Amino acid sequence: MSDKPHSRTDAATRTPRAWQRMLSGRRLDLLDPSPKDIEIEDIAHGLARVARWNGQTVGEHAFSVAQHAMLVEEIASGMQADLARRWRLAALLHDAPEYVIGDLISPFKAVIGLDYKAFETKLLEAIHRRFSLPPSLPDRITTAIKAADRIAAYYEATELAGFTETEASRYFGVPRAVPLALRQRLHELAPTPIGVAQAAFLARFRELAHE
Repeated sequence: MSDKPHSRTDAATRTPRAWQRMLSGRRLDLLDPSPKDIEIEDIAHGLARVARWNGQTVGEHAFSVAQHAMLVEEIASGMQADLARRWRLAALLHDAPEYVIGDLISPFKAVIGLDYKAFETKLLEAIHRRFSLPPSLPDRITTAIKAADRIAAYYEATELAGFTETEASRYFGVPRAVPLALRQRLHELAPTPIGVAQAAFLARFRELAHE
């Protein structure tokens, strides 16, 4: 048996770890994600701890991706009252991959390019399968969720992240046809503590998934 210490070269040639250990005990392979290794509790835990806008928002707490996800689902539902429950669930989970890969701001995603998008899409497809959604959503549902996402981004930007209305309109578009009650709600956005966001996200998931 050799007493030689491991060299830097030896360490460099080892296969890098590509899995993330979750608090549930699951190990999610990021290169080949299995639906069996995805748990909603892990998603809620992670999203409640990931800050939107790189944390550059007003308030004592970060505005989390969990809050953003619930907001997008609320907007999608408010804009289309007949939106089926399963598509509302898809809206709630639209940013679920960020529970392991974080929330990269749009400028950084643009620098990284399409490889990042393909990676994110593969993980989202596994999440969809885990919760009985189609891997790829119908085009009209994808369009509706993206529209709700842009509206959420506009109001987050102006109410929390210091954007002027002109700046927000340039990057996210001018929100149109937003019902009055929903518009009033969007003017009252406020970050919540991690535990509150996590519990609220889980509760909304269970309402939509009939758990």
